[in-house]
Amino acid sequence: MTVEAKVGTFVLACLLLLTVTIYYVGHHQWGSHVTPYKTYLRYAGGMAPGASVLFGGITAGRVTAVRPSGDDPTRIEILLQVKQGTPVNEKSVAKLGSVSLMSSPALSITTGSRDAQRLEPWQVIRSQETVSVDDMTRKLSALTDSADGLISEVRGELKDVTAKAGTLLTNLNEVTGPANRKEVARLLQQVNSLIATESPKIDRIADQITSVSNHADSVIQKVGPLVDHTDATISNANLTIDQLRGPMTEDLAQLQATMKQAKSMMAAIQTLVQANDYNIRETVENLRVATENLDQLTDQVKQEPWSLVRIRQPKDRKIPQ
Repeated sequence: MTVEAKVGTFVLACLLLLTVTIYYVGHHQWGSHVTPYKTYLRYAGGMAPGASVLFGGITAGRVTAVRPSGDDPTRIEILLQVKQGTPVNEKSVAKLGSVSLMSSPALSITTGSRDAQRLEPWQVIRSQETVSVDDMTRKLSALTDSADGLISEVRGELKDVTAKAGTLLTNLNEVTGPANRKEVARLLQQVNSLIATESPKIDRIADQITSVSNHADSVIQKVGPLVDHTDATISNANLTIDQLRGPMTEDLAQLQATMKQAKSMMAAIQTLVQANDYNIRETVENLRVATENLDQLTDQVKQEPWSLVRIRQPKDRKIPQ
């Protein structure tokens, strides 16, 4: 046998051994120890059978089929298998992802919740749509168009800001000119002289404030016993009020009962007056008539006092001739 035949036989044997190893490992890892699930997406992003399935970022299975859904052709049905024991639950969410920027698309499944119920085989995993490249391109185009308009507006506003900044710098140059600098120096000199002149007065005022503070401390110390005495007086007044509260409550209750009796008596008197209203009016009318007769009698006695003694009026005296 030639050397080429030996090398070819060795290469064929290595390839056969590699194929058997891959088949054994794949069958042992993905064959009977996997759990099938399915999910639905609107955009598959180039995903194909054999793509990796990531659970919480860890490779946990592979995609077995990618096809349009028979119930809703607008959705893409994705069949997948994950390792047996992978905790896919009702809170898990499947979405389109990738291991790196340059790698092929992968199906990423979130870990969900610890307390959520585990999914049974062939149940549907909730999905979340991702932004496609076309949608991203359209959004970038719209953003670019709006950015152009914004840049134009900013350029116009920058011109105005530049003009205003130039005016501001001009004003600052005028303010910081030699004449203004001299004026500021003169003002500072006047302030320094004023401080030097008024400094002794400020010191005296500070000393007076300190003495007043000391005097206030002594006054507060004297007021302290007075406050304590006031507290004791208030306590005594509260005790006195507590002692008088009971008798005053009884007196008020008796006064209330008396007022009720007086009210009932006034009601009885009112009823009596209403019942004898006609008699009272007649009595008042008789009194009025008697009073008028008495007035007439008094006037007659005043005019004819002799009527009390004589019945007839005496004749008038003759005038002597």
